[in-house]
Amino acid sequence: MAHFFSASEIANIAIEIEKKGREFYLQAAENVTSPRVREIFRYLADEEAKHEEFFRSMVSRLGKVGIPAWATQDEYMQYLSALIESHMLFNDLARQYMIQAGDELEVLRMAMNFEKDTMLFFLEMKELVPDSEKSAVQQCYEEERRHLKELGKVSAQLGAE
Repeated sequence: MAHFFSASEIANIAIEIEKKGREFYLQAAENVTSPRVREIFRYLADEEAKHEEFFRSMVSRLGKVGIPAWATQDEYMQYLSALIESHMLFNDLARQYMIQAGDELEVLRMAMNFEKDTMLFFLEMKELVPDSEKSAVQQCYEEERRHLKELGKVSAQLGAE
């Protein structure tokens, strides 16, 4: 089976996912009325920035991305962009849903779905990389799992109020 992705490519995609996640959390912070929830979303935006730096350091450890023989650089970047854009958070319907969300719990649920989609992305990609690179992809997955746990706690607290 051919491997089209290296661990450094996964880390580069993770950087883009984290950037967009940060944008989502900053927008969510602007859209909520509760100061407490606004602070939570700002915290998560900061966490996404930290994760972006984590993934950037991973890229430097793993080396530069090599373009596969089947594609030009432009074609390959379009392919990677399509992978990112198919992520739940990054399509127009998801943006519209967030704008129309009725309350903070709905936005939190959307954030949890974003984190789950990201975790699924890393699980799927882990299957495509060589064994020698699986641990780096697992690191990406663990970072997102931690986010999901944090969001679950906040959601449970808000739901109990």
